[in-house]
Amino acid sequence: MKTALMRGSLGLSLILAVVSCVSKPSKVFAQVKPGDFVTPDRSESIRNLVSPGVYARIQRGMTMKIVPTQRIEWPPPYREATEKYAAQVRLTPDHQSLMGYVAGMPFPFIDPNDPHAGTKLMWNYTFRPTSTDDYDVRDLSCITVSAGRDRPYSPINYYEIGHLASYSLVGRTEVNPIPVDPEFPKTGRLLLIGFYPMLAPEEDRGWGFIRYRYAREDIGDDLWSWLPGMRRIRRMNEASQGTAVGAITWSSDNFQGFAAKNENYDWRLLGEKQMLACITASHVPVTTCSSDGGASACPEEWQMRHLYIVEGVPRRDRIPEELFGRHILYIDSEAIYVMYQDLYSRSGELWKNYTAWVAYRDRAIPDARIAVYPFKRLFHVGASIEDVNSGFATMCYMPSPEGQEHESWYINMGAVDKDFFTVASLVAAAH
Repeated sequence: MKTALMRGSLGLSLILAVVSCVSKPSKVFAQVKPGDFVTPDRSESIRNLVSPGVYARIQRGMTMKIVPTQRIEWPPPYREATEKYAAQVRLTPDHQSLMGYVAGMPFPFIDPNDPHAGTKLMWNYTFRPTSTDDYDVRDLSCITVSAGRDRPYSPINYYEIGHLASYSLVGRTEVNPIPVDPEFPKTGRLLLIGFYPMLAPEEDRGWGFIRYRYAREDIGDDLWSWLPGMRRIRRMNEASQGTAVGAITWSSDNFQGFAAKNENYDWRLLGEKQMLACITASHVPVTTCSSDGGASACPEEWQMRHLYIVEGVPRRDRIPEELFGRHILYIDSEAIYVMYQDLYSRSGELWKNYTAWVAYRDRAIPDARIAVYPFKRLFHVGASIEDVNSGFATMCYMPSPEGQEHESWYINMGAVDKDFFTVASLVAAAH
C-alpha cells in the first residue's frame, strides 16, 4: 500500500483504473471534448455524463464550458497520515462504523466487488482530505430563486451568514493537537459544526445553530438553534435537519454534499463512471447563471472525472422522519468529494438535485494575503440545491459576491477553536 500511495496522492485511483467496471472511455469522450460549450440545445450530448438531476439543470438553462481533466493531489500531511494509519482501520462487526481509525483516509483501496464498498467510501468521504482539522467559511450568502430557461433573475429570498465552521476531534493532520484532540475520549464527539449568525434578512438576524456529531453509532447528533423571534435556544431533533420549508430547499444535512450521520443509512456502491464535474472552478466568487434564473453558477469549467456512484437508503428505525427515499451521491475518486447528489422521494421519483462548484488552488482568491497554503487544496466555492418539480432553487456563494470578507475560506489554520461551538457563543453572536 505504501508504495502505491507514494507514487502520487491517489493510489486508489490507480488501482481503480485496472479493476473498474466503468463505461468505455472512448465512447464517453466521443460525446464531449475540451473546448466544447454545452447549452440547453446541446444537452443531449452530455445526458449520459451527468446525473438526471444535473441534466435537468442543463435543460433549465445552466451552461458548461468543457476543459481538460486535471489531476487532484492530496495535501502531503493527509497522504502521510494515510500511509501511517490506514492498515489498522476496519469496519465494526455490524459493518456500520469504524474501528482503529486515527487519521488520513480510512480505506485507500476499495474493491468494487466488496459488499461493503459503499459504506467504506462514505467513511472515506467523512474523513476526506479537504479539511481535516478545522475550517471557517466567512461571509457566505444564499439566494432562493425560481429556476427556468431564460427566466429573468428575480431573487425570492436573500440570506447572508457570518460563519460556516467545523472542528474535527479525530483525524487531525495539520493543526495541533495532532492526530486526536484529547477531549475525544472524554466526550466521544467526533465533529463540531457551527452555522451562525444570520445577518440577513433582518427578521432572521441572529439565527443559527451548532451541531455535535458523536463517534458512537447509537448516539444521534446534538443540535441547538437560536430562534430570534422567541429570543431563546431550542434543542432540535436530529431528523428535523432533513426538512425544508416553503421555497427554502436547503438543510444542514446538505452541507458540502452530504452531512448526515453515516450510520443512519444503508450504503451501496452502484458503480463507477467517467462523468462531468466542476472541480477547478475559475471564478471566485462564482458567477450567477444568467440563463436559468440564477439557480446555478455558469458558465463554469467542467471536466471529465472518474466518479463513484453511491446509494444511501435511510434506516427508518433510526430516522423515521427522513423525507427522502434514497440519496444517490456522485463522488470524485481523487478528491473524495460529492460533486453532485440526486435525492429521490419515498415513492421513487427524482425530487431534488444538489450540485457543487469546487476550486483547486493554493488560495481561494488570487489576491489572498492570509489564507495562502504551501500546496493546492480544494475550496467549495458554490453550491445549489434545486427542486426539480417546483423549480425552486437555493444557490449559495462561498464567499458572497456582496460580502466584505473575500478570502472567506480558512482551512486547517486554527481559525476557530472549540469555544466557537458552544451555546454561549451562539447566543452572544445573536445579540
